[in-house]
Amino acid sequence: MTEHVVDLADRLASFSDLWSPKVVARMNDYEIKVVKIQGDFTWHSHPDTDELFLVVDGELTIQLRDRDVTVGAGQLYVVPRGVEHCPRADGEVHALLIEPRGVVNTGDAGGPLTAPHDESLL
Repeated sequence: MTEHVVDLADRLASFSDLWSPKVVARMNDYEIKVVKIQGDFTWHSHPDTDELFLVVDGELTIQLRDRDVTVGAGQLYVVPRGVEHCPRADGEVHALLIEPRGVVNTGDAGGPLTAPHDESLL
């Protein structure tokens, strides 16, 4: 459990790698992660959990099979469990994710963009 204030801007400034979520806090069985996003990700789903994207800076497009959802700074979107999606950003986006512990960023798809679990910013 985090017992101190987490400064999201400071945590986001401490790394440069894209598509590699960093755990910054825990709440019950959930991890709060920050991530930098740019370009196209991979189509994937999370069969067992919803996925929350809260955009801190920039504009994120979450592609769904039937439409695109645009999420701007200060906005959030929850991808329901099992829904195939593909995040995309034309410019660099800073976002906060809330997910159960152990969720893999590429969900059921795997592949080269799968990031290792990173708790270095706790």
